[in-house]
Amino acid sequence: MIEELEQILLQLTQPDNAIIQQATVQLKQAFKDPAIIPALCAVMSGSQNPEIRQSAAVMLRLRVKKHWNKISPNDRESLKAVVLQAFSLEAEHKVQHSLSQLCAMMVKHETPDRWPALLQLLNQSTKSANPHDRRVGLLLLNKVIESNPEPFKPHYCQLLHLFSTVLQDYSNPSALYYCILTLTAITAYTGTEEMKEMRAIIPSLILALKHLIKADETQAIEAMEVLIELMEIEVSIIVPHIADIVRFCLEVGSDTTLSDSLRVKALSCITFLIKLKSNSVLKLKLLNPILQSIFPILTAAPPPGEQDPEDEEDDGGDPNDSDNPKHGAAQMIDTMALHMPPDKLFHQLVPLTQACLSSENPYQKKGGLMCLAVLAEGCADYIRSKMLSSVLQTVCQSLSDSNRVVRSAALFALGQFSEYLQPEVSKYCAELMPLLLGYLTSLNEAKIGHVTKAFYALENFMENLGSDIEPYLPTLMETMLSALRNAEDLKIKELAVSAIGAIANAAKELLVPYFPPVIESLKGFLIATTEEMRPLQNQSLDTLSVLARMIGKEVFSPLAAECIQLGLNLTDTIDDPDLRRCTYGLYSAVSTVSPESLIPHLTAITTVMQLALKSNEGITAHLDEDKTFVLLDDDDDDNGNNAGGKTDEDFLEDDSEADIHDVAGFSVENAYIDEKEDACEALGEIALSTGVAFQPFLESSFQQVFEMRDFPTEDVRRAALGALGQFCQAQHKVWTENRTETNHQALMKLMDVVLPCFVETVRMDRERPVVMGVLEAMNAMIKSCKEEVFRNPSHLKEISNVIRDVLKKKTACQDSSTDEVDDEEQQAEFDAMLQEFAGEGIPLVTASVPAEKFAPYLNDLMPLIMSKAKSSCTVADRSFSLGTIGEILHALVNVSGGRGVAGRLSNRLLPVLVAGVKDSDAEVRNNSVFGLGCLAQAAGPLVVSDYPMMLSVFSNMLGKESDLRVIDNLCAALCRMIMSNVDAVPLEQVVTALATHLPLKEDQEENQTVFNCLTMLYKHNPVLVVKLIKPIVAASSHVVGHKDVDKETQSTVVSLMKELAHKHGAEFQAAAASLPAEQQAKLGAAVTSS
Repeated sequence: MIEELEQILLQLTQPDNAIIQQATVQLKQAFKDPAIIPALCAVMSGSQNPEIRQSAAVMLRLRVKKHWNKISPNDRESLKAVVLQAFSLEAEHKVQHSLSQLCAMMVKHETPDRWPALLQLLNQSTKSANPHDRRVGLLLLNKVIESNPEPFKPHYCQLLHLFSTVLQDYSNPSALYYCILTLTAITAYTGTEEMKEMRAIIPSLILALKHLIKADETQAIEAMEVLIELMEIEVSIIVPHIADIVRFCLEVGSDTTLSDSLRVKALSCITFLIKLKSNSVLKLKLLNPILQSIFPILTAAPPPGEQDPEDEEDDGGDPNDSDNPKHGAAQMIDTMALHMPPDKLFHQLVPLTQACLSSENPYQKKGGLMCLAVLAEGCADYIRSKMLSSVLQTVCQSLSDSNRVVRSAALFALGQFSEYLQPEVSKYCAELMPLLLGYLTSLNEAKIGHVTKAFYALENFMENLGSDIEPYLPTLMETMLSALRNAEDLKIKELAVSAIGAIANAAKELLVPYFPPVIESLKGFLIATTEEMRPLQNQSLDTLSVLARMIGKEVFSPLAAECIQLGLNLTDTIDDPDLRRCTYGLYSAVSTVSPESLIPHLTAITTVMQLALKSNEGITAHLDEDKTFVLLDDDDDDNGNNAGGKTDEDFLEDDSEADIHDVAGFSVENAYIDEKEDACEALGEIALSTGVAFQPFLESSFQQVFEMRDFPTEDVRRAALGALGQFCQAQHKVWTENRTETNHQALMKLMDVVLPCFVETVRMDRERPVVMGVLEAMNAMIKSCKEEVFRNPSHLKEISNVIRDVLKKKTACQDSSTDEVDDEEQQAEFDAMLQEFAGEGIPLVTASVPAEKFAPYLNDLMPLIMSKAKSSCTVADRSFSLGTIGEILHALVNVSGGRGVAGRLSNRLLPVLVAGVKDSDAEVRNNSVFGLGCLAQAAGPLVVSDYPMMLSVFSNMLGKESDLRVIDNLCAALCRMIMSNVDAVPLEQVVTALATHLPLKEDQEENQTVFNCLTMLYKHNPVLVVKLIKPIVAASSHVVGHKDVDKETQSTVVSLMKELAHKHGAEFQAAAASLPAEQQAKLGAAVTSS
C-alpha cells in the first residue's frame, strides 16, 4: 500500500486536472483502508520526494484532527514516536513546518504532559548549540503552543527564561521570529506569577525586533503584533516601557528606507497605545516627540513624478488605504483627538499646524489641512468655541489656492468640519456656499477625483442647513437635475443623486416642486440591469430612502407600495450585498411613512434580512496549505458521508474546530459586514413601525440579531444592540394597544434578556461608540417603556449602578485602568460625551419609578453630576451637569413622592444652580434658570423660604440678560414658581415683568408652561390678567398656528383667548385691534372656531 499511496500523492502534485481528479478518487478509496495511518507514516518518513513527505504529513494531520478518538491507544503512541523521529531527521523546511503542525494537532488532543518525549525534544532542540536545531525547535515550540497555549501554562516561567536568551540570538533571525510569535500566543494566558519575567523581557524584545527588521521585513510586520497583543491583553506589562516602545515605533515609522507596510504597522502600534493609555502618553511627556516625528510623515512630498494615492487623477485610491504612512500619521492625530483633552493636544499641535499652513510648499499646506480635518470629530467643542472662524478662514483661502493638491485637502477639511462642527459651521453659509457652488459649475471639465471631494464637502455642508438652504435651492437642483440628464460620466450622476439626498435632508418639504423630475430620473437608474450601473443604482435606492423620510407622507405615500415591490424585484434578480443593503434602508424608510405598504411583504423582507445575518458569505478563510488537501479528507463518519464537494466555507462551517492551523486568518469583505449592520438597523425600525403586524417575525428576528451582539466588527455590534432595544419598544407598543397577559409576558421576557445584555456591554465592551450606542438604546427604551422596564426589581439597581460606573470611569472603554484620573483633570471630549449619554439616563429613570424607590441611587449619582458644575470644568461639562440637574427636578414634578425627594435635595442643589445663573456661557445660564424653575415646581412649599432669594436673582437677570433663549427660560421659571406657590410671589410686579418679555422668541416649547400659568392666573386673579390683556393677546397671536408649538399648547391658548373674548369683549377687541392685520385674522379665526 505504501508504494501505491506514494504514487497517488505524486499524481496530486501534477499540473493536470484530469490526473488530480483520478488520484482524488483513488485516495478516497485508500482512506477506507484501516492501514492508512501506518502507510502515511511510512511515506512521511521514507519518501525521497519532499513534496510527497509534506502531503503525507498534511493528510495525517487532517486524519488526526477528525479521527483521533478512533485511533487505538497503541497506534497513538507509535504515531507520536514516528512523528517526532521524522521531525528530528527532516531537513526540508516546508516539511518541518507541516510536521510541526501535525504535532500541534496531536497536542490539541494529548496534553503536553501525556507526551513527555515531545517536551524532551523541545527542551533539547531549543537549547542546542547548533543554530539550525534551535531554529527548528522554536518552530515546533511555536506551532504546538499556538494550537493550545493553556496546557503549557506550568512551563511559562521556564519558557520566558528561554525567550530572554533566544531574543539575544541576533544571528538567527528565524529563531527570533518564532520566539516572538510564541510570546504573542502566550500573552493572553499569562498570570501575575509571570508578570515580572514578562516585564523584564521587553527591552530584549525591542532589540530583537530591530534585528528582525534588518533580516526580514515581512516577518517583522507579523512579529510586531506582539506589541498590540501586550497592550490589549496585559497593558500593565508594558507601562514601564511605554517610552521605549514609542521611540522604537517612531524610528521605524519615520524610516523611509523601510517598506510602507512595516512603517504603517509601527505607527499603528503607537495609535493603539494612544487609544488605550492616552493618560500615560501625556504623563510621560511623549506627545511632543510623537508629533515632531509624525509631522514630517504627514507633510512628505511623494517621490518625483508621483502623487499621493488620494490626489491621483481617477482617485481610485481608497482614502483609508492602510499601507500608506501618511494616512497612518493622520489616523494617529485622529486618535489623539478622540482620546486626549483638547487643551493639552492643541497646545502642542497648533504651532506645528500653523507652520505647515503658512508654508509655500503645497504638501506642507496639505499636511496642515489634513491635521485640522482629522481633529474635527474628537475636538468638536473645542474648535467650535475657540477657533472656528480662524480655521474656516484658512480653509476658505485654501479652497482657492493655485495648487490642486491644496484645494483637494481643503475640500476634505471642509467636509469634515461640516460633518462634525454643527450647527455653528452652517452660520458661515453666505461665505461657503458660493465657493462650493463655484466648484459645481465646471463639472464636466474637472478631474473626477477632485469633483468627488467637492461633492463630499457640499453634501456634508448642505445636509445640516435646514431651511437656510432655500435661497440656493433653485441653483442646486438645476445643477443636479442637469447632471442627471446630461453628464456622460456615471460617477458624476452617482454624486448628483447622492447630493439630492443631502439637499432633501435639509430642504424637506421645500423640495416638493422638484420631486417629479427627481423621481423620473431615479426610475431610469433603478431598473438598470448592467454591472457598471450598479453603484448608481445603489445610490438611487439610498436617495429614494431619504426622500421617503423627508418629503412628507402625502407626497411619498402613493409611491410606497411600488418602492417595496421594486426592492423585492431587485434582490430577486441581483445577488449583491450592497444592493440588498440599500433595499433594507428603503424598506425601513418606507415603514416610517407607510407601514401598511410593507405589511403584505414582511415574510419576504424579514427572510432576506435574517439570511444576511446568518450568512458567512464574504468571510473567507485563508488555508495554510493547498485547500485540495482539505477537500480530500474523507469525513468517514457513521453515515458514510464524505466531504467530497466541500468548499472551504462548508468545511469551516460544519467543523466547530476550524482551528488556527487550517485557517491562517479570516478576511471579511466589507460589503457583507455593512449588509449585516444595515439588516439589524432595518429590522429594529421596521418592527417599531409595523407594530402588531411584525409579531409573527419578532422571535426569529430577535434570535438572529441577538447572535450579532458579540460580532467582531463594532458597527455590527452597535446596530444589533440598538435593534434589540427597538424590539423591546415594539413589543411594548403592541402591549399598550392590546393589554393581554401574553403580550405583557412577552415584553418582560424580552427585557429580561436585553437589559442584562446592555449592562454587560456598557461595562465590558472596549469600543466607546458601541457603549454610547447601547446607552442611547437603553435611554430610548426607558423613555418609551417607562415603569415596565423596572417591573423586574433587579433592573433599577443594575441600570443605576452601570450609570454610576460610567460617571466614575470604571468601564472597560474608559482609560483609567492604572492611572487614577481625578475629577478636576480634563478629559477627551468623547469621554465626556460618553458620560453625557449615561447622565441622560438619570432623569429618564427618575420619571419612571416612584421617587422614594430611586432616592438611594439618586443620592449616589448626584455628587457625580454636581462635580462637573465647578467653574474649573469645561463649558460642555458645566452645561451637561446643570442641564441634567434641571431634567431630574423636572422629572420629579410628576412622580409619586417627587416633592419630598426634591425638598431633601434642595439644600445641595440651590447653591449650584444659583452659581450657574451667573456663568459666562449662555447655555449654562439657561440650564441653571430651567433647573431653578423646576426646583420650585418640584419641591413646592418645601422651598418657599427660598422664594425671595430666587426672585431677586431672576429680577437681576432680567435686567441684564441679552440671550433670547435665557430670557424665555426666565419667563418660564417665574411661571413655574407662580404655579407651584402663587401666594409666595408678588404677582403684580412679577406678572407685569413677565408680560413685557412675551412672546417667547427662541424656546417655543416653554409656551406650554407660560400659558398654563396665565390660564391658572386668570382663574386666581382675573383682574390682573385683564389689566395685562394687550401683551397677553399679542403673545397669543404669535403662538396660534406656530409650526414649532404643539397642538395641546395651542388649544390652551385658544381656550384662554375665547374666555377673554367672551367675558371681556371690549378689552379683548381693543387689544386685538392693535395687532398687524395678519395676526388679527389668525387670532380672530381661532377664537371664532368651534
